[in-house]
Amino acid sequence: MDVSGGSGQPRSDNAEPAQQTTGEEPAPPAPAPQTPEHPEQPEQPQTTQAPEKPQAATAPAHREPPDAPGSPTGAPDPGDGPSPARSGMAKGQPPQRPKEPGGGLLMGRPFGVPVYVAPSWFVVAALITWVFGGQLDRVLPELGAARYLVSLFFAIAFYASVLIHELAHTVAAIRFKLPVRRIQLQFFGGVSEIEKEAETPGREFVLAFVGPLLSLVLSGLFYLAMQPVEPGTVPGVLLAGLMVSNLIVAAFNLLPGLPLDGGRMLRAVVWKITGKPMSGTVAAAWVGRALAVSVLIGLPLLNHWGAFGGGTDDSSGMDAVTDALLAAILAAIIWTGAGNSLRMARLREHLPELRARTLTRRAVPVETDTPLSEALRRANAAGARALVVVDADGNPLSLVREAAIVGVPEHRRPWVAVSGLAQDLTDGMRVSAELAGEDLLDVLRATPATEYLVVEETGEIYGVLSAADVERAFVRAMARPS
Repeated sequence: MDVSGGSGQPRSDNAEPAQQTTGEEPAPPAPAPQTPEHPEQPEQPQTTQAPEKPQAATAPAHREPPDAPGSPTGAPDPGDGPSPARSGMAKGQPPQRPKEPGGGLLMGRPFGVPVYVAPSWFVVAALITWVFGGQLDRVLPELGAARYLVSLFFAIAFYASVLIHELAHTVAAIRFKLPVRRIQLQFFGGVSEIEKEAETPGREFVLAFVGPLLSLVLSGLFYLAMQPVEPGTVPGVLLAGLMVSNLIVAAFNLLPGLPLDGGRMLRAVVWKITGKPMSGTVAAAWVGRALAVSVLIGLPLLNHWGAFGGGTDDSSGMDAVTDALLAAILAAIIWTGAGNSLRMARLREHLPELRARTLTRRAVPVETDTPLSEALRRANAAGARALVVVDADGNPLSLVREAAIVGVPEHRRPWVAVSGLAQDLTDGMRVSAELAGEDLLDVLRATPATEYLVVEETGEIYGVLSAADVERAFVRAMARPS
């Protein structure tokens, strides 16, 4: 089974212009307030693009994202933006990549891709050892307790076959220049996390098909290895078990529903016919949900009727409960994976809307010794909502942090210099105004900050990009129907 993508990422939405304040000294910006929850979003690709380095300080007028009136630095409206607990993003922080799963054991880095074994693998390895050991007791009773060592070897060899299945996806992805975040072995097989979609339906089909194809090849190899081996021996039983298990893995993954490989192949076919990847995703996801219902109902019935070697005569109530539980877990995994595929497709559909130029706030350049009150007055007069500290030649040095302004009482602002509230600029905090979509998100993730300096290709200051604005734009874009 192959999963591509990642955590939801912000997109742009810039329908309303910001209001500017006049008259008295402007009120300090307020930090982003508590916001309502929103659906989870998957993780996004990682390809960093370096922005141009600024050379001169100017503040051209441009379109600004919606914001609360009366705040030069732009405090967001209450209820606007996602819940940090669910989005994986702290308030005022750029979108962050989720951490690796806790307890995962790093086994190696074939082809430069880390391979993790999730804690759930040890549970299923113990289950396979117990079940296969019971079968060995009937076939090879002379083994005694040693049958469980043979069963453990089978569990490890089976998951080695699953790893080879996932490595086939990984090699194909690398061949198509698609970054692979990691491979993870878990309860029901493995997952190859490919961070970008294939560019064409043909590549998508190949990328999905190579996994089941290699499982079929492994099944054939184990069958050939069985021929010179005497049946009823430990090597014969192990080779037969590995042949059958790889055949089952291939057949199961070829079922035409997301998130299975067969679902991705169906998606590629519909994409090729309609010319729309979203149509392919919708079709394959709904087939995947129908497949989940079929597994939930049909798998226990097939086992009860003896389709997998059992029958009503030798089955017990506990066996029926076990079959129903495994079917429910498998159906839940398929249903959830299909839903996640739909959400990922919707996110990628809106991703091009995220543009640095349309989300950037107008900025006013001020020198290091400028009092905060004077800087805010200039920002208010210019209709700007951000402050950039520059040197005598107009080169940007730092950005005045929105949160720092809030912490300065109004009566102290005439005696506080803006340089004391600013964060020094690093190369990663300079963002090109031409960045959009995944490239913009990659830059923000590479250097976590609350504000970024946005510059033109000529190096001129275009404005300041707030991570909170990006976050809110994403929520509004995701709320719109596809």
